[in-house]
Amino acid sequence: MKRSFIREILESIDEHTISFAGGLPSEKLFPIEDIKTASMKIFDNPKVFQYGVSNGIADLREKIALRYTKEGFPTNKNNILITTGSQQGMYILAKYFESKDITIEEPSYLGAMNIFRLNHLNMKGVKLENNGVDIEKFKESFKETKLAYLIPDFQNPSARTYCDEKREQIARIVSEENGILIEDSPYSELFFDKKNVSISVKIPKNSFHLGSFSKTLVPSLRIGWIRADEELLKSLMIIKESIDLHSCGISQYILNEYLKDEEKYEKHLQDIRDDYEKKANFFCEQLDKYLPEFKYEKPKGGMFLYGSFEGIDSFALVQKCIEKKVVYVPGNQFYIDKVPNGEIRFNYTHSSFEQIEQGIKLIKSCL
Repeated sequence: MKRSFIREILESIDEHTISFAGGLPSEKLFPIEDIKTASMKIFDNPKVFQYGVSNGIADLREKIALRYTKEGFPTNKNNILITTGSQQGMYILAKYFESKDITIEEPSYLGAMNIFRLNHLNMKGVKLENNGVDIEKFKESFKETKLAYLIPDFQNPSARTYCDEKREQIARIVSEENGILIEDSPYSELFFDKKNVSISVKIPKNSFHLGSFSKTLVPSLRIGWIRADEELLKSLMIIKESIDLHSCGISQYILNEYLKDEEKYEKHLQDIRDDYEKKANFFCEQLDKYLPEFKYEKPKGGMFLYGSFEGIDSFALVQKCIEKKVVYVPGNQFYIDKVPNGEIRFNYTHSSFEQIEQGIKLIKSCL
């Protein structure tokens, strides 16, 4: 088992390095004063410091459930399991399905792939096309595995989004085979145009829907969740309790207090979307200006831009870039076999406009 290339990169760089590597949100957009206010309001309550229930505090689960219901996905608090970030949610599910076969997109999220390897899941890759996985190949694979892991909204790493037709087709395949879909959805609120309807809404008894506040609020609270049928969640509770009894109570109470003002949170989300769209557009402009040979698709949301050079090993190139104090994630890290290729994932949300231009210039110099 190897460590995540991205985590190793983040530890090896210094404050002078321009990083397009990690999926880091913009620190300038953290609602620090609002979180301070929420924190001060909860600390007079001694229950905040006590052990809590394993599935998460009821009020917070109700608030998350209500957001689903308002979007046309009927949900109550018993359909929600609070986790220590969605990464823990992924681990709980991988432990539950340990040693099974699983269908995944290629390229796919490196963090999930490492968890699957750790829990001995046998990954079967299906090519990700512009508007979702190759449906015929997915159907063929899913008939064998009965289990799939997909990121339909602004996928990590490719930034691609599934079209409505493919969402319908996947839901139908999962239902017909009576299998399970793990739908990872940390970026669904970071849309530039519209929010898409989840696949899970069509198959609520055959899906686990993962969400997180790390990309929309602040990562360090480490609060994510799994939305699933109540009976499905019961099986996960045993695993959750064996890991940490319950996720951080203080973080949950702070978040619950903050979310009482729904309008404030919605405004915060819109501020993030506006800022990220400007940065995505600017990143594209700089690529066109300094690296016209880099072929990519313009993001419609999320935190990443993905593309490729022809005839260049992006893993070898990043070693040169590190020397020049700029980093990204080479595309081979997102494939099961990790064969070198010319693909690159850029994160555009954490850097300033000046860093974006300077970083792309430095990559140009390394070519």
